[in-house]
Formats: sequence, C-alpha cells, structure tokens
Amino acid sequence: MPTYVYRCTTCGDTEQVFPMSRKPESVTCPDCRGTAVSAFTSPHLGAGSGSVFAAVDATKRTADEPPLVSRIPSSQRRAQPVSRDPRHAKLPRA
Repeated sequence: MPTYVYRCTTCGDTEQVFPMSRKPESVTCPDCRGTAVSAFTSPHLGAGSGSVFAAVDATKRTADEPPLVSRIPSSQRRAQPVSRDPRHAKLPRA
C-alpha cells in the first residue's frame, strides 16, 4: 500500500498508509488531534529491495567502467568443412 504525507499546521508532516481507493483528504493528527490535510510530495522511490538496488548500481557502473576483455570471445558456430574438390573452386562466389 502507498504511504501518503499529511500536513498539520501545528505539528508538521505525518505519514499514513491507506489503499489507493480509500485515501482520505484529511486525517486526525496523531500528536495534537487536529486536522492534517493531504500534502503533495515526491514519491518514495528509494523503497526498493536490496537486489533491485544492486542491479541498478551494476548497470550504472558498466556505463562508467565497462568490463575489459583479454581476447575475442570464441564463436559458438561450428566450422564449415572445406571442400577439396576442384569443381567446387569453379563455382561463383556470393
């Protein structure tokens, strides 16, 4: 469920969790029992899991530090046998 920020004029901001379909425009402030109205804030994008952050960091790191290779990777394709028949040498090449 999403976390919403509500702003009380006396106490400041408070966070509440509601389903998206039941988000109220105002709530009771937990400190002073006054009215706290819904505040428009940026989304909490940092609330991901550790594996997500690791994948994002690895992706960013490859942009600045690409992996180095010591040799050309080998091909997975099988080598085609070379024909020794002299008639094949006369065929047109594509």
